[in-house]
Amino acid sequence: MPAILQNPIFTDETKAREWLERRIWATGRVCPHCGVVSYSTLLKGEKHRPGVYQCRACREQFTITVGTVFERSKIPLSKWLAALFLMVSSKKGVSAHQVHRMLGISYKSTWFMMHRLREAMRQGDLAPMGGAGSIVEVDETFIGRKKGAVVKQGVGHKHVVLTLVERGGSVRSFHVDSVKKDDVLPIIRANLDPRKPRHDG
Repeated sequence: MPAILQNPIFTDETKAREWLERRIWATGRVCPHCGVVSYSTLLKGEKHRPGVYQCRACREQFTITVGTVFERSKIPLSKWLAALFLMVSSKKGVSAHQVHRMLGISYKSTWFMMHRLREAMRQGDLAPMGGAGSIVEVDETFIGRKKGAVVKQGVGHKHVVLTLVERGGSVRSFHVDSVKKDDVLPIIRANLDPRKPRHDG
């Protein structure tokens, strides 16, 4: 791992979790289920994962990652923080391939992390693509290999990525289950300007 990532929060899960707790819960531990502050108990013992709390108001259990982009991810929190650090500290941007090599995790996991982190850092709703009669091209590509899938001729064992490209404008990519109409059309409708282009005479 590069020297820049030798900070314990990028290598140790406990340090990573404690660092995140100090920042998100700087003014008190908030239950994400009922909103009560500083009224929860750390659950200890072998049957509980580290960092699990139980709210004494609603009795629900939670961790620091509930309600964040890190929730329910099997990727270690330390890797998430390292990827986030690389993204925000790079003046010219950083590619998924570069982060994949630096962190030593799969390209699929890296792409997933970076997509989630970019979405979390986005401010406001994205404007629809294709406004004012501009052209948007839609295409798909196939990458990697689905877990447990048998490699054979064709693309059935690969992951599908759908990309919308506005000529001279923005690009948006989505991980989809298939290229069938039911998987593709909702994304197109949600991202393209529904208005018909104007033709000034």
